Amino acid sequence: MSESALMPVLAALADETRWSILGELGRTDASASALAQRIPVTRQAIARHLVVLREVGLVESVRVGREVRFRAVGAELAATARRLDEIGRDWDRRLPAIKDIAESL
Repeated sequence: MSESALMPVLAALADETRWSILGELGRTDASASALAQRIPVTRQAIARHLVVLREVGLVESVRVGREVRFRAVGAELAATARRLDEIGRDWDRRLPAIKDIAESL
């Protein structure tokens, strides 16, 4: 995952309500109405947050009869986690050099 692809995903995850929605969808698929019963915001607000999550590829919608349910997209979450892990490993490699420079000052 490129840096330019990572930024919108992280921006979407930075919102507490979207994080809560994603957590709920990680447990089970749900409609916006069902999510509104579990998360203390309106159904309309849930729907707006779901649009953001869908735009960055973190959720997808599935029609079940007359109901539209949403589910978390594990592949996108895994790609995000891998990229964050790479960034962490890069920093782990740099920290000893930074420490040496700071101690030599």
